[in-house]
Parts: sequence; C-alpha cells; structure tokens
Amino acid sequence: MPKMKTKSGAKKRFSLTATGKVRRQQAGKQHGMIKRTNKQIRDQRGTTIMADSDAKFVKKYFLPND
Repeated sequence: MPKMKTKSGAKKRFSLTATGKVRRQQAGKQHGMIKRTNKQIRDQRGTTIMADSDAKFVKKYFLPND
C-alpha cells in the first residue's frame, strides 16, 4: 500500500497545536480592507482555532501524518 501524503497546500495553511487542534489564518484579510470596518480588521488579526467539524476533515485527509 502506498503511504498517505500530506497535502502540500494544507501544510502551508494549517498547523496543529500541542493539544491537537487545528490553527488557521483568519478569513477575509487578503484584500479589500478599505471597505471593511476597523473592528473587522482588528478582530481578524492573527490566527484562530478551526471548528471541530472542519478540523476533523483537515486532520484526516489533509494532514494525515501530523
């Protein structure tokens, strides 16, 4: 059987915490900041923890070896 490979796009976008949760970048922060409110820009700073239902999929199919 061939080995499961980590998706190369996923290893650039996601990382795992010490407790096994998936850390991701905030969505909606790439462009178009002029139309966003200052509160939105502040709240989207840094990273966040992915929801459990999405994280289960990412850990199983995108990051199988982590």
